[in-house]
Amino acid sequence: MGNLKQFNVDGTIYTTELTKKFEERKPWVRPNPKHINSFIPGTIVEIYVKEGQEVKEGTTIMILEAMKMKNQIKMPFDGKIGAIHVVEGSKVPNRLLMVEIE
Repeated sequence: MGNLKQFNVDGTIYTTELTKKFEERKPWVRPNPKHINSFIPGTIVEIYVKEGQEVKEGTTIMILEAMKMKNQIKMPFDGKIGAIHVVEGSKVPNRLLMVEIE
């Protein structure tokens, strides 16, 4: 058999051969709660906030159009808009940092 490895899952030790793809995978990184990233490629249709503006949780801060649907991007918690990294009409890829919250 090949190169066997042991790993722990919820207290149980498993011995298995891991694929090269699995071993070279990108490690998971905890998302920053103060970053609003695009969740799908699309186009920024409207931006309703400005940098430095205080915004309440649940307020729509921009519209991201993707797959013929207009998705409301809402403020995840009360806070102040730190930086806006997109402009209306810009095309955004998946996982692009759009807004930073202070």
